[in-house]
Amino acid sequence: MNEKRADIEKKNRYINKSAILPSIDDYSSRKEWEEASWRKIVGSGDLLLSLVTLHERHDLVMRAAVLEGLISGKGQRQLSRELSLSTQTINAVRRAMTEKNYRSYLERSKKERKKRKYSTDLSPKKKRPSGRPVRTKYGTLYIPR
Repeated sequence: MNEKRADIEKKNRYINKSAILPSIDDYSSRKEWEEASWRKIVGSGDLLLSLVTLHERHDLVMRAAVLEGLISGKGQRQLSRELSLSTQTINAVRRAMTEKNYRSYLERSKKERKKRKYSTDLSPKKKRPSGRPVRTKYGTLYIPR
């Protein structure tokens, strides 16, 4: 019985915490509302813990560790070895320091990376002769195998 009551109290606590989000009608744009809501969520630790998965928490901690390492002057390869992260992730965090906005490699690939250009030359390719090449005084002859 006490366990059931504890579960109900826990749910009520989360419901009360979620009620701290501001009304969307109070803001002129959705982006402003999202930023204000994010500040509220970050401010209440319990709500943030209930909304973020273990994997997302791990990613956030790793990015913060990379940021701290870059600020302290550690190199990318050293951080990569210490934290078992790719240099791509470390570069993304380094860019986030300058741009003030973290974007993953996947997000950047949609806009920044150049698309691969394939040849549009449709002319027929020169066919290589088959057989074993033998050099003679008259040129190279190809002897069938």
